[in-house]
Amino acid sequence: MQRPPLDADLLRRSIAEHPDLSLFSHVDVVESTGSTNADLIARADDPGSDGRVLLAECQVSGRGRHERVFVSPSRAQISLSILVRPRGADPAVLGWVPLLAGVAAVDAVRETTGLRANLKWPNDVLIDGRKVAGILAEAAFGSGTPAIVVGTGLNVSLTEDELPVPHATSLVLAGAEEVDRTALALSMLREFARQYTAWRTANWDITGLAEEYRKRCATLGTEVRAELPGGEVLTGVATDVDDHGRLLIGGRAVAAGDVTHLRAGY
Repeated sequence: MQRPPLDADLLRRSIAEHPDLSLFSHVDVVESTGSTNADLIARADDPGSDGRVLLAECQVSGRGRHERVFVSPSRAQISLSILVRPRGADPAVLGWVPLLAGVAAVDAVRETTGLRANLKWPNDVLIDGRKVAGILAEAAFGSGTPAIVVGTGLNVSLTEDELPVPHATSLVLAGAEEVDRTALALSMLREFARQYTAWRTANWDITGLAEEYRKRCATLGTEVRAELPGGEVLTGVATDVDDHGRLLIGGRAVAAGDVTHLRAGY
């Protein structure tokens, strides 16, 4: 299988030349690293790190939620992390950053491939009920405004044998005929910048962002099973997300847990 490298020069030129990408200050592409999130967290104390983007052709110790480790073949994924400093935002709304990244990833996949992607709460990207991307956000609290690093791992050309788990998929397996990873990465950055800039312009009011999230979240209105921290299992219909991005199941707010869609078709 042909897996060409990302075009780092095109990514940098696009960031420098296109106003809709002005949120980003610098783009680095590395051949291999342990974790793009960890690399940007290590730069969080640098005042010039705001808007920095890091992509890796291969991650050898990428992490998901609950510290799950995953490894992808080189050039088979988009492994992308972004560092932002939401200046002036109430810390209570910072949990919306990874949900925003989920909205951006869904829109980028739809735009670039035409596939009907959607979200499973909180921010797994699904195609036909199978996970094609995961998102992890981490915060660095030093002096001044906290830095939020949000990382997205998107399966592009993985084969069935290369998938990390049976319920995963890739864009190619889902039917995308040809995927230019550079164009896909630019679309992800553009959609993230669009959503983030609109949120910042609204003075970090989550009303508009929450509505955009609801439109793309297949979990809402679906019967789900939630495995909560501590071993408790909650089953019911997911009705909404609250102002903190928590999932409401039977009137109860769930902040963390593994959610399974029980209704056929999701």
